[in-house]
Amino acid sequence: MKDPYSVPKKMQETYDAITTLTDGFCEANLNDEYADMCRRMTAKLCRKRPSPLASGRPKNWAAGIVHAVGTVNFAFDKSQTPHTTVPEISAYFGVGKSSPASKSKVIRDLLNIHLMDPAWTLPSRMDRNPMAWYIMVDGLILDARSLPREIQEVAFAKGLIPYIPE
Repeated sequence: MKDPYSVPKKMQETYDAITTLTDGFCEANLNDEYADMCRRMTAKLCRKRPSPLASGRPKNWAAGIVHAVGTVNFAFDKSQTPHTTVPEISAYFGVGKSSPASKSKVIRDLLNIHLMDPAWTLPSRMDRNPMAWYIMVDGLILDARSLPREIQEVAFAKGLIPYIPE
């Protein structure tokens, strides 16, 4: 499996600049799990050809990355812990009020990310993400957690579910 943090040498400086910003925001407002997911997303964007991160200001991209990860994981829902707001993101990064959402939209479209996307769900939220567990068996969509272990093992081996539940 490819290292999710690897970036082309020519993008290393950009990666470092953006992740320094996202790490700081996540440390102050979210948690290490969000910081890690932001690093993964930044690396993925650095590997795109051409990388959208090659142009524009790192602080705008950092705000968009935090927003994109937050959108997938419901970080803007006050009932969640931790949570944040778009004004907090804008203020922290010193960007316009619409910048985080607009960059987030670009990122989500570019990486084909949708709400509750298992690929961008925080590990601690995976059990509560039904999209990570739905598989098709004989034309029926089923929750893999309710299926016999041997089917779960096949689904895991094929990369259809994140892990084999206990």
